Amino acid sequence: MIQLYHNNRCSKSRQALELLQEHGQEIEIIEYLKQTPTADELEDVVQKLGIKPEQLLRKSESVYKEKFADQTYTNEEWIQIMVENPILIERPIMVKGSKAVIGRPPENVFTIL
Repeated sequence: MIQLYHNNRCSKSRQALELLQEHGQEIEIIEYLKQTPTADELEDVVQKLGIKPEQLLRKSESVYKEKFADQTYTNEEWIQIMVENPILIERPIMVKGSKAVIGRPPENVFTIL
């Protein structure tokens, strides 16, 4: 089972979902803007991605530019910022077991199959 942190309005997220479906994968779709991940869930995803929380941020979003650009926060604070502002979470994210990958480009999905 692959968990897909998905935003249907995002073309890259839709492309990643399509690739997973084309390869017959069982998918749990998590619409993270509606089902905001908890801090623990985000920490788990970040650990599986092997990155720091700040690297999971969409820095092109206006809320980031207005409130958080050029600011320094701890890893825990970045996690909490994403919980409170899920639009800042990079997408799509695929999680399978102990591995995760960001689907940018969508073909990154092949590294987790």
